[in-house]
Amino acid sequence: MRVLTISLTLFSAIAFACEYTIPESVKNTLKSAAANAPELELALTKCPDDQRKGMEFLIEHMPTKDAQTLKAEYLLENVSLAYQARNEMPWGKEIPEDIFLNDVIPYASLDESRDSWRKDFYQRFRAIAGDSKSALEALTKINTAIEKETGVQYNTKRRAANQGPAESMQLKMASCTGLSILFVDALRAVGIPARIAGIAMWTNKDGNHNWIEVWLPERKIWQFGEYNPDKAGLDHGWLLADAARGVPGSIVHAIYATSWKKTDKHFPMVWDFDATTVPAVDVTQRYVDLGAKTLAKPGECELRIDAYKTANGEAKREAVTIEVRQFDIVVAKGTTPSATADMNNFLSIRVPQGVRYQVIIPGSAGQKPLAMEEIAPKDKQENLRINLTIP
Repeated sequence: MRVLTISLTLFSAIAFACEYTIPESVKNTLKSAAANAPELELALTKCPDDQRKGMEFLIEHMPTKDAQTLKAEYLLENVSLAYQARNEMPWGKEIPEDIFLNDVIPYASLDESRDSWRKDFYQRFRAIAGDSKSALEALTKINTAIEKETGVQYNTKRRAANQGPAESMQLKMASCTGLSILFVDALRAVGIPARIAGIAMWTNKDGNHNWIEVWLPERKIWQFGEYNPDKAGLDHGWLLADAARGVPGSIVHAIYATSWKKTDKHFPMVWDFDATTVPAVDVTQRYVDLGAKTLAKPGECELRIDAYKTANGEAKREAVTIEVRQFDIVVAKGTTPSATADMNNFLSIRVPQGVRYQVIIPGSAGQKPLAMEEIAPKDKQENLRINLTIP
């Protein structure tokens, strides 16, 4: 009887696999997969019926390189764990299916290495989310703990901009892109929709930047955040004033968000600028509208302030209190970014043009300032860079 039962079970599985018809939308990917097509077919046929739509979506829109290299086991584990998170997390059922497919199931964001991160991250970050009742509560806990949990900090000495999570955790360092990849994976692991957003070149200063966006059921909109969170929460941060100057439609100066589903646009990757393999949507206008109030007004100059301290022949950024004075009157104050902050992040203070100021690192009570620079923004000078050196 036992032999008969096993035989019937095997026969049923084979019969089910034979009954499954691969949809036309997936066949183009199978064709591009060439010799690896059997692996994709195996993933499709072995996938449980209630997960097959996710598997079909994943394969239909995957890059050709992935179609030619990824194995069935990798895809099956990824999809299975994505559905497990959806079923087990309190917010899982509140995620619309199109967003779940596009922004939870995918195993990658850009062109990073295809690491098997989901099982490890599910265990790690589900434990951190704990008994969170909402996606926002879980996000906040994960964002607060992720640097300590992974040991990864921002560092310009990282090996590559587009490191996968495994390499970033091994090196304990990553670029803004690597940090964003890591953060997106952590959120997707617990069923929170996340994607990368970024700009190839700021319109008002050198450099690019990438960050993340999340979709929370309790808010039902995309909002931005970063690996190192702003104390004010989502849709706040140093980047907003710069992002508000984005140019919709520009490949260089627009802000794009990644998509797994194919679109008519692509995400510009500055480390491989000619690549068009990552679909994207242009989200610039939302940042323009969101950041309108943060822009300097006519007649104002934005002071961009950093403080550095030299040790062992190397100058490193220091988080110190800064005062902007007019002689004995403090007109503004703030704290400069630390060594682990993004290089495009600095203390920003707006002051009227055509007025003389002193930018100071105060000393101890009754002592002289540790550092000081006198400035006088000229008329129509919209920004001024100030680097103070701590003795």
